[in-house]
Amino acid sequence: MAEVKGAGQPAGNGPQGTPAGPVFQLQRCYLKDASLELPNAPHIFLEQQSPNIDVQLEVNNSAVVDGIYEVVVRVTATAKLGDKVLFLVEGKQGGIFEIRGVPNEQFEPIVGIVCPNIIYPYLRANVADLISRTGLPPIHLAEINFEALYQQRQAQQAQAGAAATTPTQ
Repeated sequence: MAEVKGAGQPAGNGPQGTPAGPVFQLQRCYLKDASLELPNAPHIFLEQQSPNIDVQLEVNNSAVVDGIYEVVVRVTATAKLGDKVLFLVEGKQGGIFEIRGVPNEQFEPIVGIVCPNIIYPYLRANVADLISRTGLPPIHLAEINFEALYQQRQAQQAQAGAAATTPTQ
């Protein structure tokens, strides 16, 4: 039988049980909040035209305890037929992530890009399911490029910072 070095020690851990390198893992993914409104039902079901759908997306993160962070992706979708609201759906998908030993310059991209990429597919499925339960055809939210969204947000913050430091005459 082959001898296994370090037997009895968790994989990837150093001598005192401290992580040997950076740690990143999903602890839990959950539907944090969901709401659905059909303010013009049942009359809206008689309409035959296709609705216009407006989708708003937001990503937030917060520390839970040392090394544990919650990342929440929120989507609000409003479908209108002319000036009448067909439905308004909002969903918040949360994820709890363990993030330790990551360099500071990599932390924001992880919680702004990597974590939302992991939890967003669950949010898409939950929103589609919620809408299909109304008897309406489900909407399938588009894939999101969270890297482009993150870079856009960084550029806006840099622009706002530059505007705040520019003296006015």
